[in-house]
Amino acid sequence: MDEEPTESLWVRIKGRAGAGDIIAGVCYRPPDQGDQADEALYRQVGAASRSQALVLMGDFNHPNICWRDNTAECKQSRKFLECINDNFLLPVIEEPMRRGAMLDLILTNKEGLVGDVKLKGSLGCSDHEMVEFRILRAARRVHSKLTTLDFRRADFGLFRDLLGRIPWDKALEGRGAQDSWLILKAHLLQAQERCIPTKRKSSKNTKRPAWMNKELLGKVKHKKEAYKGRWPGRNTEKLFKQPGIRLGKPKP
Repeated sequence: MDEEPTESLWVRIKGRAGAGDIIAGVCYRPPDQGDQADEALYRQVGAASRSQALVLMGDFNHPNICWRDNTAECKQSRKFLECINDNFLLPVIEEPMRRGAMLDLILTNKEGLVGDVKLKGSLGCSDHEMVEFRILRAARRVHSKLTTLDFRRADFGLFRDLLGRIPWDKALEGRGAQDSWLILKAHLLQAQERCIPTKRKSSKNTKRPAWMNKELLGKVKHKKEAYKGRWPGRNTEKLFKQPGIRLGKPKP
């Protein structure tokens, strides 16, 4: 699927009459893989995710990703998270499989496509755990287990009050940038848990990430329309990178 060398294998599983095909991918990302190979892999994932049903599995070697908060410490891991979010992929495994880290992943773009996931222990001397799962040709209609923050019912007054009580000068005194961020994040998450309730995500929109609401969808649509209506004879890609430039239809 891509000219750049990546340790990945992609197959198409033919569907029955009236059912679409399933794309299955297996990937190994070495811990020292460079940015160029990463970008090639992300292009492959992007192309495969355009199918109606995708199952991607493998060892991606991103131990510093916090899947609970959807954050990462290093640049390469953040790029990997961006790839997953941009392609609306859902992680199936929810518990560490290797030395307390989730290095081995199963990702899909359709809820209910993967089921009966079981950890089967290590094979021989390997420190990885075996995973057994089923690909369900006809994805079952399931009630979404995804939750998202319900900002409409949030108590922002209490949120500001809780954060305002913290003596930040004392709490961050002598701390470096990374330690300061971890302290700030911990307080933000504690305040969030108290002030912002959660709600079940609608099953009809499970392919979208939990934070993608109508307002953001409208902005994405506006961005695409602005790109299509770019000025003739101008290099629009460079204009995107210039601060203060808004793209739109040319004035008569």
